[in-house]
Amino acid sequence: MVHAEASTFAEGLSKKQVYEQVLGQAQALFDGQRNWVCNLANASSLLYHAYHSLPSPSNAVNWAGFYVLDPKNPKQLILGPFHGQVACQTIAIGRGVCGTAVEKKTTQLVEDVERFPGHIACDGASKSEVVVPIFQDGRVVAIIDVDCAELSGFTVEDQVALEHVAELIAKSCDF
Repeated sequence: MVHAEASTFAEGLSKKQVYEQVLGQAQALFDGQRNWVCNLANASSLLYHAYHSLPSPSNAVNWAGFYVLDPKNPKQLILGPFHGQVACQTIAIGRGVCGTAVEKKTTQLVEDVERFPGHIACDGASKSEVVVPIFQDGRVVAIIDVDCAELSGFTVEDQVALEHVAELIAKSCDF
């Protein structure tokens, strides 16, 4: 298969089917490649195109990407590969949805970002967000961050599927 076709999703697939394709395509793309930049770049493309193949609210995803723990300053995240508008370059651990996910070591599923204490508005169009920590050796090394321009853009189904993506990334990358 041509690599670019990996991010093509057929119309009419269920969300479950789309996530299964994301996992399968990611696994194939990561095979023989452990560089986190390469793998996160491909994963952000897969996720972005996957959401845009689905009906509302999923197709209103306006940002899909990653932040990684800053090796020079372990108290902050730095921007990693993504699809969407330009983004905040650094986020302090404990600040905003992303920093909270790292501090609490738990997925953050936010229906309305305006109601999240300390939300960082990198893109004013974002209304909801899901952030999933990626763990290696018991510590957070990066996070998956997906924003949606609609309220309640994500469900527990998204959370569980993205947690599986995070597990695959953790097993496939050298951070």
